[in-house]
Amino acid sequence: MSVETVGSSVPVEFNLSQNYPNPFNPSTVIRFAIPAENLVTLNIYSITGELVASLLNEVKTAGEYEVSFDATSLPTGVYIYKINAGSFSSVKKMMLVK
Repeated sequence: MSVETVGSSVPVEFNLSQNYPNPFNPSTVIRFAIPAENLVTLNIYSITGELVASLLNEVKTAGEYEVSFDATSLPTGVYIYKINAGSFSSVKKMMLVK
């Protein structure tokens, strides 16, 4: 798993994008944007709510980022990814197909 900065502009609002590709096998990319420095957490949950991966838990400066997620060890199914950054929180679904 790696977190990379995407572009050089400072976003004006928080954003969590749909992962790409979706459905995926075995890896996908999740993009997000934060307009100011914040503690950012990005977690993956099973459809039953069980935490299956913690991708990020650190302070990030304002910018656009992408995180690669490798789900090789997970079974086929629908997963939820959730971001928290300051007062912003967002959730999206993704599908792993093996």
